[in-house]
Amino acid sequence: MINFNYETDFKLSSEEDISKWILETITLENHSLEEVNYVFCDDEYLHKLNVEFLNHDTLTDVISFDYSVGKQVSGDIFISIERVVDNAKDFNVSFDVELKRVIIHGILHYCGYKDKTNDDAILMRDKEDKYLALYNQKFN
Repeated sequence: MINFNYETDFKLSSEEDISKWILETITLENHSLEEVNYVFCDDEYLHKLNVEFLNHDTLTDVISFDYSVGKQVSGDIFISIERVVDNAKDFNVSFDVELKRVIIHGILHYCGYKDKTNDDAILMRDKEDKYLALYNQKFN
């Protein structure tokens, strides 16, 4: 089950398509879906979580709490819409592209991908690009 929750005025326009895309990504990565909860929020909300749970006094675009067991994907993914807007400008991409990248980034972490080293970050970006292309192929 994939749930979308909103702690800000933002609302996804295509929850059903995004849910199908997330599920297909999980399946293609040889995992299965247990439950994933997305929470769309603002900088203040996510900053508070970052300080309280991760001891990071910085702004970030996404925080994932992974409850997966084996290949059963489960967790909570918090996304700051304000950070996504700013990052889209910084990376010169549309808000929609950057939002989908962040949405799938958390799922890829749950499927075992890391991004702390340069090599890991390159692989993560390649996977993000692959699944963004899949979304565009199926739903655009």
